[in-house]
Amino acid sequence: MRLTTLVSAVLLATTAIPATAADISDGKVKIGILNDQSGVYADFGGKWSVEAAKMAVEDFGGKVQGSPIEIVDADHQNKPDIASNIARQWYDTEQVDAIMELTTSSVALAVQGISKDKKKIDIVTGAATTDLTGKSCSPYGFHWAYDTHSQAVGTGGALVEAGGDSWFFLTVDYAFGYSLEEQTSKFVKEKGGKVLGSVRYPLGTTDYSSFLLQAQSSGAKVIGLANAGLDTSNSIKQAAEFGIVQGGQRLAALLFTLAEVHGLGLQAAQGVVLTEGFYWDRDDKSREFAQRFFERTKRMPNMIQAGTYSAVLQYLKAIDKAGTDETEAVAKELHSMPVNDVFTENGKVQSDGNMVHDMYLYQVKKPEESKKDWDYYTYLATIPGDKAFLPASESGCDLK
Repeated sequence: MRLTTLVSAVLLATTAIPATAADISDGKVKIGILNDQSGVYADFGGKWSVEAAKMAVEDFGGKVQGSPIEIVDADHQNKPDIASNIARQWYDTEQVDAIMELTTSSVALAVQGISKDKKKIDIVTGAATTDLTGKSCSPYGFHWAYDTHSQAVGTGGALVEAGGDSWFFLTVDYAFGYSLEEQTSKFVKEKGGKVLGSVRYPLGTTDYSSFLLQAQSSGAKVIGLANAGLDTSNSIKQAAEFGIVQGGQRLAALLFTLAEVHGLGLQAAQGVVLTEGFYWDRDDKSREFAQRFFERTKRMPNMIQAGTYSAVLQYLKAIDKAGTDETEAVAKELHSMPVNDVFTENGKVQSDGNMVHDMYLYQVKKPEESKKDWDYYTYLATIPGDKAFLPASESGCDLK
């Protein structure tokens, strides 16, 4: 009798445990934000992306399926080997369920490969190469915010249509730069323009004089800056010293965000045409989010930081809908769920993992046109998502 009673009590205790608790591994959801926090892309994403991720967790409620959510972060120093070691440690010993942001394409490709092998989710918001959803795609890999194709369609296409039909590229020497140059060159040529040449330089270069002189002597109407972060800012500053724009050539900053405009200042950045997936002053929702972000960071978010907020929030929504943080189930929900948040409306994830959404073409204001702090952009056009991003059938991804 006592044995029966004891067995019954154990069974009751077991069935009293919520089913969802058993479906969240390690009793918590742990998200790693891995990016550059001390180098050329520190303002591009950096610690500000970490804050955006924390905002997403707080806005979600701090728990998913009754389990706590934790954000961890690390600086990969733009080095694939360091990033790979961190990713393996996070996955193998620190119970990290997903890694996000991943500024720098070489880093993102390396970590996505590790995530694929270990069957873990990665969502890239900081890197740009289309290889992430092309030849290096993963069933567990997702690309948010932007890519080199969206930047080439926006900025490259707009300048050719405005008469900039001859180009010379100043390209950072790694996967991101190659991809951005290749994609932009394609659109320049499709619109009847010509590419007169290019020069490559190491990431983090401080002296661009020899490269800019080559671009200047090419006679190209447009010098395409296939770079980002401090590299873009420094090359624009030094181009001004050489009088390149005053001489009649135009600078096309192919990946230039609000963070770099702020760092450079309107006096130097005025007139630059750029493409972003988010601008803080776009509508009431973006302004409300941006104000809360500003209260935490004393700066307005760019598309990388807002994109990280969106990626973390969507991942948590997918776990909640799946009722588990098991990778296959979450990946399935991420592929099927529409994306509706402060970053975008009616975004959709393709079979290759690319999140398709509208992009926006802006021109940097002249100092006298800016009415308040962070009032930097004049809206030019919307680039529909199906034009901004490659369809899965053309991406080179072999996933179905």
